[in-house]
Order: sequence, then C-alpha cells, then structure tokens
Amino acid sequence: MSAPLRFAALSVMTAWLASSSAAPAATPGPTGFPFTDEDLSYSVNWPSGLSLGEAHLRAKHTGANWNFVLTLDAGVPGYAVKDNYHSASVPDFCSVSFDRSTSHGSRTAQEKETIDRDRSTVTRETVSKEGGKSDFPVPICVKDALTYLFFTRRELGQGRVPGAQKILFGGLYEIRMDYAGAPVITVADKQVQSDQVTCTVKTATSEYKFDVYFARDAARTPLLISAPLAMGKFSMELIR
Repeated sequence: MSAPLRFAALSVMTAWLASSSAAPAATPGPTGFPFTDEDLSYSVNWPSGLSLGEAHLRAKHTGANWNFVLTLDAGVPGYAVKDNYHSASVPDFCSVSFDRSTSHGSRTAQEKETIDRDRSTVTRETVSKEGGKSDFPVPICVKDALTYLFFTRRELGQGRVPGAQKILFGGLYEIRMDYAGAPVITVADKQVQSDQVTCTVKTATSEYKFDVYFARDAARTPLLISAPLAMGKFSMELIR
C-alpha cells in the first residue's frame, strides 16, 4: 500500500475510533415543576369555547424553597374577575405564607396569611383600612390552596392521589381528591391523554367541586381546569 493510501486509511481508522469512544450525548432531563422553574399560560373559556381572558401559573425556586403564583384576568361585560395568589413553601410543601388579592365584580378582598410552624398557627391579616388580624391553629404541615395544587402534581408523579386533608384559603377547608379516569381531551386543538381528578372542597355550609385534568408527562402538567364561578362554569385550558 502506498504511503498516501496508508495515511488515508489511518485517518479513517482514527476518526472511527474517536467517534466510537466518545461519550454518548446527554439525554435532556425532564422540564417543568418539580424539575425546573415553570411558567404556564392558560386561556379562560366559556363552555362554548369563547375566551374570557387569561391565567398564568408559575413556579420558581428560591434556594431550596418554592414560590408559586397564580394570576387570573377574565370576565364578561359588567363582571370582571382579577385574582392574584402567591404562596411560599419549604421543600416538603409545608406552606410558609399565602397572599391573595381578589376582585369579583364589585367584591374585592386582600389578605395575607403567615404560617408559624413552631406554634402550628396562622396569622391572618386583612389588608384594608378596616383590616384586622387574627391567629388560629393549623396542622403542623398545612398547605395553602396553591401549594396544594403543586403538591398534588408531585404526588401524581409518584403514582399517588393525595389523601383528604385540610388546606388553607382564608380559613381551613377540607379537600378530597378522587381519581375519575383517563379521558382523552382536546387541548390547543390536539387530542391528549389525561388523568382526571375531581376535587371536593367542603365549607361549613356548602360543598364545591371542580375537575383538574393532568398530562401524563413527568411534570404532571395541568392541562385543563373546569370550575364554576358566580357567572357560570368556566375552564382554564393550557396554551403554554
């Protein structure tokens, strides 16, 4: 074999060995909560599909802790809904604080709740000119309503549906989640396999139900939330 041919053969062999011994490309890890920070957008719709506004759901790490935010801006002529919820929790999803500002038509409210885990109490403060402050006892690892949504996603990701418990939303309310099947639903004009969970919230005088449809991805992304409001039943559909 001539020198040029030997050189060419050696070059090809070297390139082949290099490519064969190279480390395989890293497989991208899962994204979204609880693996990464997350920012999801939703269209708020009537059952007819008419859009009423938008909602945004966010999760962000602060050190080892989590901050969760839900904003909703929707309505029909004469009745606007503007809600802002913010919660902070430690890594085991025990709430640290929960703030909410709501405006439903002419009714508005703004509250801040701070959890003292050492004393198993919550300080509830109404933010207004006539605002007051009060303390009441809570379970040692109480979850506010927003933190509970993300906790549920973590549990579903591990093959579990959370058991009935009390959650914080101004006061303490009992919530129960029941697995309701695996329907194929339409989200953003695509057919998607989901897991449906029916949530039942009990107050002292009434019972409130709504359905959440979770994706079967690692993050158990909420695809669709269907719930009643004073102006009628509405849905939050994921649009990313």
